[in-house]
Amino acid sequence: MNLKKETFIVEKSLPLLDYLIMKKKDLSKNKIKQYLKYEMIEVNNKIITKANHVLEVNDNIVIYYGNRKINNDLEILYEDSDIIAINKPSGLLSIANKKEKNITAFKMVREYVRSKEPNTYLFTIHRLDEETSGVLMFAKSEKIKHLFQDNWNKIVKKRNYIAVINGKIKKEGIFHSYLKENKNGIVYSSKTKDGKEAITEYKVLKTGKKYTLLQVNILTGRRNQIRVHFSENNTPILGDKKYHDKTKCRLMLHANLLEFVDPRTNKLVTIEAKTPQEFYEIVK
Repeated sequence: MNLKKETFIVEKSLPLLDYLIMKKKDLSKNKIKQYLKYEMIEVNNKIITKANHVLEVNDNIVIYYGNRKINNDLEILYEDSDIIAINKPSGLLSIANKKEKNITAFKMVREYVRSKEPNTYLFTIHRLDEETSGVLMFAKSEKIKHLFQDNWNKIVKKRNYIAVINGKIKKEGIFHSYLKENKNGIVYSSKTKDGKEAITEYKVLKTGKKYTLLQVNILTGRRNQIRVHFSENNTPILGDKKYHDKTKCRLMLHANLLEFVDPRTNKLVTIEAKTPQEFYEIVK
């Protein structure tokens, strides 16, 4: 596999992360850490994953713009000849955007699939927000992609999430609104009901002193739907900086279950992604 790469010759001794922050103004600190995690950086022909690795003058750094570490970090939840589902980590884009084209779930899954089936293409069936973890599914052909997408609202029976909110809420409830998006990419509920209908159900699993653990089920699949509904209820998802929570942690939203009637067989398929332990530990 040919990967695009960029090379640097070190001019002064610095920790690797500090050097790359100085040299790569187009990459954030977190993105550089991801490049390290996914073994995309070499120093003197050796893969380096530690941010504090100390560089020496004339060291040779190579950044590879493509995923090299696949099998160890790709948790495959389900795979057959037509579809594949993974447990997407928090902080990983589903597909490329204007700022990041290399570290995405799509590219990782495509490279994994092509390592076994070189002529196989990959297509996105649905997406998760970058900071949301959990079940994410792809198709291995355009025909299968359309078979699922064109019937998505009919075949999907459950899209469940585990969430931690900042605050307390009644034991169960439903949010029903019409969502719109402003020019800055912020989604909000329209007062005139001229947006896209969004319905979110929830049930409390555990209540702590400050935070609450929830099971959430979406009956519609709108962008940022869960995040907007809980933020507008003044109980934002923990770690959701975009929608008014300043807690310093990951976005505490995890797609733990996808259940659908397989349009190929008419059989019910359930795909689950284990909820990270930190969701339970933070609610005390």
